[in-house]
Amino acid sequence: MSNALTLGNGSLLVNIGSFGEVRDLYFPYAGFENHVGGRLCHQVGVFADGRLSWLADPEWHLTVESEDDTLAGKILAVNQSLGVSLLLTDLVYNEKNIFLRRVVVKNLRDDSSRSLKIFFHHQFEPYESHVAHTAYFDPTQRAVIHYRNRRVFLINGTFEGKPFDDYSTGVFGAEGKEGTHKDAEDGRLAKNNIEHGRVDSVIGLEAELAPLEEKILYYWLTVGESISEVAELNNYVLKLGPGHLIETTKNFWRAWINRRQFSFHGLTPSVVKLFNKSLLIIRSHVSNNGAIVASSDSNSRQSDKDTYAYVWLRDAAMAALALSGAGDVNVARLFFNFCNQTISPDGYFMHKYSPDGALGSSWHPWLGPSGELQLPIQEDGTALVLVTLWRHYEISKDLEFVETVYNSLIRRAADFMVLYRDERTGLPKPSYDLWEEKWGVSTFTAASVYGALRAAANFAHLLGKVKSENLYLETAEMMKAGILKYLFDQSRGYFCKMIKFSEREIVADLTIDCSSIYGIFTFGVLPPDDERVKQAIGLTEQVLRNRTGIGGLARYENDGYHRPAGSTHVGN
Repeated sequence: MSNALTLGNGSLLVNIGSFGEVRDLYFPYAGFENHVGGRLCHQVGVFADGRLSWLADPEWHLTVESEDDTLAGKILAVNQSLGVSLLLTDLVYNEKNIFLRRVVVKNLRDDSSRSLKIFFHHQFEPYESHVAHTAYFDPTQRAVIHYRNRRVFLINGTFEGKPFDDYSTGVFGAEGKEGTHKDAEDGRLAKNNIEHGRVDSVIGLEAELAPLEEKILYYWLTVGESISEVAELNNYVLKLGPGHLIETTKNFWRAWINRRQFSFHGLTPSVVKLFNKSLLIIRSHVSNNGAIVASSDSNSRQSDKDTYAYVWLRDAAMAALALSGAGDVNVARLFFNFCNQTISPDGYFMHKYSPDGALGSSWHPWLGPSGELQLPIQEDGTALVLVTLWRHYEISKDLEFVETVYNSLIRRAADFMVLYRDERTGLPKPSYDLWEEKWGVSTFTAASVYGALRAAANFAHLLGKVKSENLYLETAEMMKAGILKYLFDQSRGYFCKMIKFSEREIVADLTIDCSSIYGIFTFGVLPPDDERVKQAIGLTEQVLRNRTGIGGLARYENDGYHRPAGSTHVGN
């Protein structure tokens, strides 16, 4: 099940599931480390009339949505059988690492006053590990704290201004124990004040509600690297008030989303809403060090081997460009600084990176089929950084920033692309394609390198580097000539997926791939009105069009990615 809400501030990122449960909690980067991990969850329950019901129970009807123009979630949970409704407002405070919830609790009964108790259950895996944790009740803070080494989580809350009055810690998934949430079933917790190992906790907050009365509950989770740090954050919430922090955070994101004052002429309100929501989701995936992860949803796993919480330079560069175009040039600058710090001494980027800048996991080998050495890269990832950096400069005109990264990032990457070429064709040497599947010289990669060399020449011209400018322009023209000679199939009128070299011949993969023609006009190899481009687009649309009601295009012919078994409607 995918997450319903993504909330973050650049160092704390929280994903909420469709039952109002916390499913992912990342710190200290957006996308790394995940201290809940998708396998665990922080669930919410209500005890009334002698029975407990968690929001994941079937009797609850939940509506989960984002608040318009701000990075906040709105969840309405109604249980007619229990006679209770909850309206949750969730967000991560924009200035500090605090997750906040405001819960409007309503007694739906019109004939009786009732005592309602709200339970919050927590399971953590600090450092993505399931051993050596501690959870305890801290009487000095009147809060529950989970910790392991320098990953510390403090839990607190108030109901109508009164602190929580029930709690317990325990063990789950070990020693034959299901977890402390079982202790809440009778409405009273055991107040076990410390536990270690694989631990969980529950807190309970209780209030009396008259018929049809509403009361407000606040819950918060502070995150840091020491107990003193999370305690200071807890005191910060108590001093300023959780309601105040929620409203100021909403106001910050509204100001952020509306700063460019786009006209949106001719667009419907639903399209504008989707545009703003998309920008906020992209922004939530940006760490304060500039790392932009592909996805923080741990439920979207790659064959159960890994997640998408990595920085793919190609994907991240496009996200940075989108943010620049929307007015957030500061985030894009952070991303290019991240690139400046992670690029290899030889001028290329590896497959992917963790948000802290470390090399990410990979399935690309260093040895080819015959045992020959090969560089396990996707060269389009290196190229896209330069392409989007130039477009970022066109928007920002930030010449001072360009000068700081010219030698270490721009020239280093461009010089690599000049050298990493096949002498016979002028094309790039083989690398993995953008789909991370095939080794060879793809049209998309070659076109992206052409665009990157043109961008590098623009930067060199800007800074008066005449020799480098000429080198990059000359190499780009050789690249273009090679693309038109070796990658364009004259007989069918389209650009092939890729070519592979052998000692005696060049073998073309004639698979129709939508990225091929996209790269040709996007990176300026040919203009959109060129007859070859128009013909290739027409054939690509004809062959790859999805003939079901969903529509759209397959990536390439016979693409098996997320394709239902036996389907013959897409890319055949």
